[in-house]
Amino acid sequence: MRQKGTDDYVPGHGDASYDVEHYDLDLDYRVAGNRLGGEATLRCRALEPVSRIELDLHALNVGKVHVDGDLAKYTHRFDRLAVTLGRTVPEGQDFEVRVTYSGTPKQVRKRHLGQAGWEELEDGVIVAAQPHGSPSWFPCNDRPDNKATYAIDLTVAKGYHVAVAGELLRRKASGSSVTWRYEQDAPMATYLATVQIGHYVEIEQDGAPVPVRVVAPAERPQAGFEAAFGRQPEMLSFFAELFGDYPFSSYTAVITDDDLEIPLESQGLSTFGRNFMQDEWESIRLVAHELSHQWWGNSVTLTQWRDIWLHEGFACYAEWLWSEEVGLMTAGERAEVHHERVRTDEGAELLLGDPGPELMFDDRVYKRGALTLHALRRRVGDDAFFEVLRTWSEAQQHRNVTTAMFVEHAEAVTGEDLGDLFQRWLYEVELPPLPA
Repeated sequence: MRQKGTDDYVPGHGDASYDVEHYDLDLDYRVAGNRLGGEATLRCRALEPVSRIELDLHALNVGKVHVDGDLAKYTHRFDRLAVTLGRTVPEGQDFEVRVTYSGTPKQVRKRHLGQAGWEELEDGVIVAAQPHGSPSWFPCNDRPDNKATYAIDLTVAKGYHVAVAGELLRRKASGSSVTWRYEQDAPMATYLATVQIGHYVEIEQDGAPVPVRVVAPAERPQAGFEAAFGRQPEMLSFFAELFGDYPFSSYTAVITDDDLEIPLESQGLSTFGRNFMQDEWESIRLVAHELSHQWWGNSVTLTQWRDIWLHEGFACYAEWLWSEEVGLMTAGERAEVHHERVRTDEGAELLLGDPGPELMFDDRVYKRGALTLHALRRRVGDDAFFEVLRTWSEAQQHRNVTTAMFVEHAEAVTGEDLGDLFQRWLYEVELPPLPA
């Protein structure tokens, strides 16, 4: 089967011949037995004349496919659902694809990238899709540069709380089940769509310019919870001052009743294990990291995965800024510490601007990315540096970007030729010294 428009870092995903503009998902999930049934309606637009498209769908069984209301021919092999449209759709014209499907959702496994997607918990579900797990629960055009709006209806048994990357419109009980309706009006990449299901309570947090809430187990360590998550409204307000207005309607932190190895990023929502409810910097910094991703990654999103430093380097630097804000180590002090650690790291050679799929989530991408921003800050000064960040987030809100676009923007705002700085930090293996 041909594979069109794939990213070298996540091959076999996505089709560049069309965009999905809106996903309407009607899902029914049984926690006991891990059974998912769904109907996905995709409103699409042809980017070139197309008569056949490909969708990504993993380990689930397709019932029927309709195109513009008519039954369509399809094949489903190797996680690729190929749909014959029944006509050639001209460039720029819309068409609709509806897929009914069911089965036992399983995580998507990729060499070098591990597993991602729909995952059972002890009594619930998390979806951690970055970068390749979205096809584990809905048919999609799994490209980070194809953002779309979403409407998601999810029916589960009573007693479970459902959190989705979007705004809750309503809950409707029927017999022993409840249907939760969420909508995401801000364009969202497929890997940032998520569902979290568990026995949770919702805690509203006041003091931020948008609603902030925590969805967490009723039984939790209060001191650790407050230390790690209690200052989220203040944190969001601080980042909004530095980076520009918060780009979504609300922010939710989900804390599962299970331990998780790492937090999980999604749009307007982050997910943590209960092991992160601790009064220590390692937990606090990750709360800051995931919140800052709402600007760096979720609103301003890479076009291709090779530019992952535009997400992780920026979010890591946000940790250092929060550290300084709350009276811990300054950003400069943390930069000095991590510069030495990266300098003495004996891992495989890394090019920050194109690390390869094996190293795209290497800790040096995070730390060297943050160091790149600190080097830029020292080069141009605080006023110009934060003006670069604010205007970048505002100009590219809900858009896809590249490293070249950021370099061009930084030069335009500062009036400086910064090619030498970015060349050394992004495209040379040797770690440069931090500018004085």
